[in-house]
Amino acid sequence: MMRKKRRSSVEKAEGTTTTTSTKKSRSSSRQSKEAVPEETNESVFGIFLREAGVTLKHGGTPNEIAVDQVIFQKRVQKQLQKSPRYPGIVQEFIAGLESHIEDADRFRNSLLPCVPRLSFQESLLRMLLGIEMLQTLIINTLLEKLPEFMLDGTSDGGLSIPRIIINQLKWLDRIVDSKELATKLMELVSVAPVDVQRDIITSLPEILEDSQHNDIAQELNSLLQQNTQLTVPILDVLSSLNLSSSILAEVRSAVMSTLAAVQLEDLPVVVKFILHSVSASDAYEVVSNLRKKLELELCVLPPGLQASQSHIMSKGKTVSTNSPATGRQDSVTLTLDGIKTAVRFQKTISEAWIKVIDLLVLFILHTTNANQSRRAAERVLKAKVRNGQIQESLLQKTFRDYVMRGYFPSILALAQCLLRSPDPSVVPFGGHMYRHSFTVFDSYCQQEVVGSLVTHVCSGVGGEVDMALELLCGLVTEKPSEMALYAVFVKGVLDYMDNLTPQQIRKLFNLLSTLAFGQQQGSHIQDDMHIVVRKQLSSTVPKYKRIGIIGAVMIIGSMGALSCQVCGLYKCSCVSLQLTALLELVQSSSQSSAEATALYYDELANLVLTSTLDPQRGGFFFWFGYYIFGVINASMSVGLSSFPLSAKVMYNLDEDESQGGIAINLLPLLASDFQNKGEQQSQTTKRASPLCLSPFFRLLRLCEEKQHQGDLEEIDALLGCPLVLTDMDVGEKVEALSKAEREFFCTLLFHSINWFREVVNAFCRQKDTEMKMKVMTRLQNITYLQTQLEKALAATPGYVLPVANFDGENTEGVTLSSAAPVNKTKKGKNSSESSSQLEEATEADETQQDLPEKEKEKEKEKEKETRPGISLTSYRQFFRELDMEVLSVLQCGLISCSLLDSELHTKVREEVLLGPAELVFLLEDMFRKVEFSLIAAPAKRTPFLKGKMDRSAGFSHLQQRSPKDIASCSVQLLPALCSHLENCHNHFQTVLSENNGVVDGPATDVQEHQLMTTAYQLLLQVLNTTFSWSGFSQPGQRSLLKKALGVLAGRLKEGGAELSMEELVKHSFEYLLNFRSTMPSLSTALCLSQLLSTVSEKGGYSSAYREQTASLARRFLSQEWVTPSGEKERGTKFNETLHTVLSIYLEHVDDVLKAVEEIAGEGIPELLNAAKDESSTSWPTLNRQTFLVFYKVLMAELEKSVRKIPAARTGDNAEVQSEKLLTWNLAVRDFHILVNLVKVFDSRLVVNVCLKYGRLFLESFLKLGMPLLDYSFKRHKEDVQSLLKTFQLSTRQLHHMCGHSKINQDTSLTNHVPALKKSLELFIYRVKAMLTLNNCQEAFWMGNLKNRNLKGEEILSQRSQGSENEEDEEEEEEQHVLWVGTDSVTVTRE
Repeated sequence: MMRKKRRSSVEKAEGTTTTTSTKKSRSSSRQSKEAVPEETNESVFGIFLREAGVTLKHGGTPNEIAVDQVIFQKRVQKQLQKSPRYPGIVQEFIAGLESHIEDADRFRNSLLPCVPRLSFQESLLRMLLGIEMLQTLIINTLLEKLPEFMLDGTSDGGLSIPRIIINQLKWLDRIVDSKELATKLMELVSVAPVDVQRDIITSLPEILEDSQHNDIAQELNSLLQQNTQLTVPILDVLSSLNLSSSILAEVRSAVMSTLAAVQLEDLPVVVKFILHSVSASDAYEVVSNLRKKLELELCVLPPGLQASQSHIMSKGKTVSTNSPATGRQDSVTLTLDGIKTAVRFQKTISEAWIKVIDLLVLFILHTTNANQSRRAAERVLKAKVRNGQIQESLLQKTFRDYVMRGYFPSILALAQCLLRSPDPSVVPFGGHMYRHSFTVFDSYCQQEVVGSLVTHVCSGVGGEVDMALELLCGLVTEKPSEMALYAVFVKGVLDYMDNLTPQQIRKLFNLLSTLAFGQQQGSHIQDDMHIVVRKQLSSTVPKYKRIGIIGAVMIIGSMGALSCQVCGLYKCSCVSLQLTALLELVQSSSQSSAEATALYYDELANLVLTSTLDPQRGGFFFWFGYYIFGVINASMSVGLSSFPLSAKVMYNLDEDESQGGIAINLLPLLASDFQNKGEQQSQTTKRASPLCLSPFFRLLRLCEEKQHQGDLEEIDALLGCPLVLTDMDVGEKVEALSKAEREFFCTLLFHSINWFREVVNAFCRQKDTEMKMKVMTRLQNITYLQTQLEKALAATPGYVLPVANFDGENTEGVTLSSAAPVNKTKKGKNSSESSSQLEEATEADETQQDLPEKEKEKEKEKEKETRPGISLTSYRQFFRELDMEVLSVLQCGLISCSLLDSELHTKVREEVLLGPAELVFLLEDMFRKVEFSLIAAPAKRTPFLKGKMDRSAGFSHLQQRSPKDIASCSVQLLPALCSHLENCHNHFQTVLSENNGVVDGPATDVQEHQLMTTAYQLLLQVLNTTFSWSGFSQPGQRSLLKKALGVLAGRLKEGGAELSMEELVKHSFEYLLNFRSTMPSLSTALCLSQLLSTVSEKGGYSSAYREQTASLARRFLSQEWVTPSGEKERGTKFNETLHTVLSIYLEHVDDVLKAVEEIAGEGIPELLNAAKDESSTSWPTLNRQTFLVFYKVLMAELEKSVRKIPAARTGDNAEVQSEKLLTWNLAVRDFHILVNLVKVFDSRLVVNVCLKYGRLFLESFLKLGMPLLDYSFKRHKEDVQSLLKTFQLSTRQLHHMCGHSKINQDTSLTNHVPALKKSLELFIYRVKAMLTLNNCQEAFWMGNLKNRNLKGEEILSQRSQGSENEEDEEEEEEQHVLWVGTDSVTVTRE
């Protein structure tokens, strides 16, 4: 039935009219088929297809197939093979096919699937390609036919004939001649249009066999370099081919070379191919090259063009959704997605990106779920920011040019991590991430940013809170309308003010006041702030009252600076009424406490100084001035009566006292305050407390400056007016006074000094010469009163110091300890530092024990004579803060005080000059300021029990200025500082020339020498602190650094502004190096060395100055340091300084091992041969008192140097091994010398140092030295044997020290014993492993080593064996020898 049906259909299709009436047999049917060509015009092609089951159609009707395609292929193949004309019949069949597809419609039908009667079937040509004997001929026919349709494009039905032809070749079961097919396809690619080229290239993996992949990849690689339009299809194909590693590397290299010329829309594919073709071995190199050549900054439009395009789109012009800007952003996004995929699924790529990180990729790394990847991203970001490799400018470009919204969670987490970091150098970058996130992202992200910043504020960590508050204030200023939406979050910080410092409370209330009273006014915030302020003001607890005063003043500032919304007038009546009411509220609330009143006026002064209040409008300043002037007048009325001490008008600088006759009535005010102490002050009386005098004057002065543009003519009488004090001769007999009188005298001095400090603050910027002279005199008054105060404090134990800065934690005064030391140790150190200080203190005690009794008594007497009362450096928080402007006085020259005093009242216009004491006073203040502002302390959480000393106490005004401002002020003062430095140098040069090269000559003024030495040292410290500012590494501050270096270089060579950075550093280094010959003390020499080291690092080539730095340190170590009285410098501070100088020498010297051997092998033997009080001849700083310092540094640097010796490798040649072995021989020899010194210097501290660093040296030897011996034993047997023999002598001595520690039961020594014993045991077994590795294990023999003390005597507790064995064991102990051939290696154990 099937045969009948098929034949009838074929006949119907051909249009024949003949019919068959009888069924034919197989033989007759076969004969008829062979006879058909002869009887009709039908070709072999048509007959065979009809017989096989395919009916060919014309027009748009598809061909039909009646059987399965496999059966069809078998029938056609069978017909061809059994034909008598085979193989010629094959050519006839192909000729018939070619004639059939001459017609375009029939050719199209042959390419489209046949209409099945049973299931889906392939196209006619596709089925014929499955017949192997026809495949090659049909492929040739198709490829020859393909050029006819190359330029036709797609037909009406959307079909592309070239693409359909190529699809016929895909996924064939077998290709007869794959190589020939590949060649023809590539030839076709060379002449085809781009669209056809893409189709052919993308089909290659589905057409060709794996054996042709490498060859086709070579040709595609060549084509890629010729035609960049084919980049995407070629890379897609190469990603799918099975290529060898060498071919893949070659292709990837070629792709990388063309990366810069790739079209932006092709970039995602290129990056994806590069990353997905990376192996573990070359991941780092590939990613490094990719990062260098991938410039995403060039892939986005500039902000101006972006804005113009958005403007055009906003106008409603017809702009396609696929605009250039959108396409660029999409391409960048797809590129980042490709990197993200590679990082997530290929660990080697992730690790490579971590090594050469980019900011965008870092965000990608952090988005992955792996905790290890996130921690690595955080760690690398911190390192890159710390080193200046990722800066704010790059962050700004990233947020501006790229779509970052998808990475917001990672950005927020990284910003939190940076802001919480204890490293102050990375905290600002976290702030920049927060700020850009708020500016760029949507409202949800803005809310998250504000919430995170509020969390930081409530954390209680100083640096974190400061940065978060600063960011919030900046956002309120830049984006007030957006921040107003999130005011409720910020308002919540009011519940956490207990953990905030006064400066942070100021920032918080300034932030809230701006939100409440700004353009986007929030009435609910105003109400909450008023409630909080009133509640705090009514509190009797000083801490909360202080918060209330600060908050109220900040509200006053915000209200006074803005216009009223009701009537729109600036400072209208309603605003003035609110201001007056709030001012009176604070005034009445603070009247009960002098400290609260003083804080109120200090806060008002800060408000006047920093706010934008208009002095020409309203009565704001007049209200201040009227009230304050009344208080000042009350304090100036001179009405003398009986007081604890006799009153005397002093320090009058005005010639004619009849002009006004004013005086600061300080003593009567203080006496009245002492009498009324403990009594409740009446609300009606307005008696000024002496505690409020300086704050009152500061506020009055600032109001005058605001109203008169800096002119203080109306109050200039206060500069020269006298003070009602007592005769200063009282200070000489202060011990004869009663306790109350001594306390009264101390308080009087405190208030006098603070008054003069505020006077200097006020008038330091006046240009008039007479005013400058008076300011200079007031500085002299301060320095003189400070010396009197030191004596008085020493004689007044238990004295309660009055407060001068009222925004600190302790405003009730601090009791002075009865045994206050001259130099107090700093608090807040860690336990290791405390233990080191304890060791050094013990060291000083032990070194003093070596002195004879008579010398001890002499030293005690001298200490009593030279000991000052009390150093005031620890009490700076009890003095009024000097403004930065006061430091401008440093621009005056240097001269003795007597000349200035003698010519003070002359009318001749003289140059104003500084005295040594005033110079020291100003330099001390400047050093404290730059150290506080420029050297950032790591952020630490507030301890449970706060220390009494706050680092920020006394720096309230300074905290309101940025470190950049402080650095700029310091750079402006550099010429003056250099002049003073040169003056100090000239002074000591003159002293040395007059005293024949010594500083302790008979004509030396000890006091002047001490002042000049202190000034010299302070100048160097100020310079070092200034150049150590981390901000100089930022690109925006490079010009400031060049300016600073130009000042130093300009002192030596003119034209410093035109020099490069390297030349500036070179000339600055040379300039500072010239001061080395006049160092008066070792501490000053250390400051110079540190300054030179800091300056040398600014040029980026610090290694070029290592030799000069080491030579300078060696010079200082080889110099004998004496005081002006002729005695050698000694003591704990001298030892600390010597420790640092010696460390600098050994860190910068070229050969550390040689330097250690020189000191230990030459200097110390010289010390042993010298007298008891003498020093080493080649190292004068080395004596018995400083031996421990030298010993500790030598051991530490020796251990540090051996850790830097490169580890041994299997591939090292004989020369490298010999060099490393020689280095270890030198190190072991130095170690042996140092360990043996314990036999001579057997103090506890020396043994402690030896045990500590001996273990570390031994561990380094086991880790780095023993592998070298493993590889070198056979080649350098004698050297290895010598090294082990020397090292064993050291380990035996270490073993004796362990026994010594146990016998003495000294905990500080026995703590090191277990770890050291473990390392000694490891050393023995490691030697055995080395011998085994080199096939000498039979040479290893181990015996017992007896416990002995430092002197070599056997410890009695060990004598438990018979006397017969003792002699043998003693001999064995000395003869534990391992025989290796003719060489011997000694190894012993306990």
